[in-house]
Amino acid sequence: MNQAMQVIATFVGIDVSKRKLDIAVLLNGKIKSKVVANDPSGFAQLDNWLRERNISHHNAHLCLEATGPYSEQAALALVSYGWIISVVNPARIKGFAQSDLVRNKTDRADAALLARFCAAMRPSVWTPPSPAYRQLRAMVERLQALKDMHQQEANRLEAHHASGEITVLPNIESHIAWLAKEIAELQRAINDHIDGHPELKQDAELIASIPGIGEVTVAKVLAYAGDIRRFANGKALAAFIGVSPRQRQSGSSVKGRTMISRTGHADLRKALYMPGMVALRHNTVLQAFGERMKANGLVPKAVIGAAMRKLVHIIYGVVKSGRPFDANFSHNRLAFQDGI
Repeated sequence: MNQAMQVIATFVGIDVSKRKLDIAVLLNGKIKSKVVANDPSGFAQLDNWLRERNISHHNAHLCLEATGPYSEQAALALVSYGWIISVVNPARIKGFAQSDLVRNKTDRADAALLARFCAAMRPSVWTPPSPAYRQLRAMVERLQALKDMHQQEANRLEAHHASGEITVLPNIESHIAWLAKEIAELQRAINDHIDGHPELKQDAELIASIPGIGEVTVAKVLAYAGDIRRFANGKALAAFIGVSPRQRQSGSSVKGRTMISRTGHADLRKALYMPGMVALRHNTVLQAFGERMKANGLVPKAVIGAAMRKLVHIIYGVVKSGRPFDANFSHNRLAFQDGI
């Protein structure tokens, strides 16, 4: 914990919904509540309301859940006003609520819960991604949406061919062609965006040097993980994605199978599944790693999960070091430090 966080005495929980923000200020064990609109005027109203109560940037810590675009705009605005913000994984709040035996779930109660969580856990301060990273994420998410639509239409086309009902086939085929064109154009726009920002281009080239990772995965890693250097080590990045090992052992009776935690960024985890499989076949470091895992008795799916985790550590290693992937370079020290 940094020094600034040690002197904080006021904790503010913000429950975010589409149209409003429920605020709970925890000060000296008492809660004060407020509701403002989830828009720029509401953000300014919240800023003024906190200042009117002698709550300053230096003695307050604000906490809200990560709920996509509804929470991000509020967090960005409050950071611009100078407030210390934490944007927390909802799974952490759910676990805290269970440990606190919370029985009621209302917007006001959730805001108070967030304030108590902030006071008890002192979560890390959120640093907003730069506009370049936010723009990249928007384009990557749109590209995935178009690909999903393309697959849905391809499935419909196959179904109509199988049923013999051809009335709407020209319409479906036309839509598939349009989607393919849009997908290609957006992929080019993503590549141009990365090439146009030095901080993105350098990291993209480093990640792309790893056998098994292509340009689509590179863009997703940059879009969803942001600046990889913000993580303390590869282990922290693996935890963010949700590919850290999860063990189930207790005493002599509980000996569950170890698997990846899946508590993390689901889209990024999904994006790394196929690269993990490809790397096991074409990346010499991952090939040797996979053989060791098989020799240790891991089932094929568990080997892929372990390969994904190893791949994440390698991604972190090349970006942090600024050196492209080198199969001849010894990863033993990195592996030891990051707990692979």
